[in-house]
Amino acid sequence: MSLYSHPSGSRHKLLVYFLAVVLFLATSILWACMLGPVEIGITEVLNVFLKRFSLASMDEGVNKTVAAIVWDIRFSRVLLAVLVGWALAVSGAAFQGVLINPLADPFTIGVASGAAFGATIVIFMGGAVDTIPVWLKGLGVVPLFSFLGAMIALFFVVTFSRLAGGLRRETMILSGIVVATFLSALIALLKALDEESVQAIVFWIMGSLQGRSWAHVGFSAPYVFLGTLLLITKSTELDILTLGDEQAKHLGVEVERVRFKVLVGASILTAACVSVSGIIGFVGLVTPHLARLIVGARHRELFLASGFLGAIIMVWSDAISRVLLPGGEEVPVGVITALLGGPFFFFVLLKSRRGEAGDV
Repeated sequence: MSLYSHPSGSRHKLLVYFLAVVLFLATSILWACMLGPVEIGITEVLNVFLKRFSLASMDEGVNKTVAAIVWDIRFSRVLLAVLVGWALAVSGAAFQGVLINPLADPFTIGVASGAAFGATIVIFMGGAVDTIPVWLKGLGVVPLFSFLGAMIALFFVVTFSRLAGGLRRETMILSGIVVATFLSALIALLKALDEESVQAIVFWIMGSLQGRSWAHVGFSAPYVFLGTLLLITKSTELDILTLGDEQAKHLGVEVERVRFKVLVGASILTAACVSVSGIIGFVGLVTPHLARLIVGARHRELFLASGFLGAIIMVWSDAISRVLLPGGEEVPVGVITALLGGPFFFFVLLKSRRGEAGDV
């Protein structure tokens, strides 16, 4: 079976699958809101949600401290984990499709390196500016500069690709390598110039949701929504692109225009999550492979399946990062995803290999 073949499952099976993952994701969110240094039971968590959604009186049965922990600290962080996991997984599926490369992930073309460089600049400068608008005080300037850096990196990748002969798979990958390598060198230079900022830069690059708030959710959510919508609207053309450029042109697809729009949509998703979480690996690489084994390779279903699975993986990875060490210390969630993703990706590759052998 080809990696990009159409799914054989019926629509009924797909519906059952999506209902199951939505239910499991909702359960995971509730469970993750219970985990942390302060023990909070499921009844208290449910009461907080009931009060917040005005389904019960705020004056009955909810401690204000518990409500603040659940809603302002844990739920905002869990919801951000959902957005980050969704964005990484969907963008990974898009990059693997548009580059026709099963090893592509959200960081292949240098967008993440641009985000890391933007964040490094802010950390190197002390992370402060003289005047920050009131609505940005909860967000900080790191996500803003990180997002801007990612978009600038995308601009250079697209420009270099077009100068080298157009938005072809080979030129996009090579341009991404050039941009990523150059920006990584600049990051290393900044770390060498200011040893005091090295720890903060390294911690950010390792990926973490520690200290994030509703401001970060509000910042990333519109970009995640827009990026996903753009990719879904181009899913049919992306299916055709996997047949090859020549065949796609014969079928009436404007190859470069579609490839550019998919590239922009996937890069927006990558920038949106990296700017608020740092670099979190393996989610965007592994999740699309797992989703493809379940729903097939048609991109409309694949994007949705990857998004839900990525959200679940990210919620549980972040939960593990919060409770793994005693005393309240946190492990960067990027470390958790790498530890879980490496062996799991090997398992997925073996399963895919056996499936291909069975088709011969």
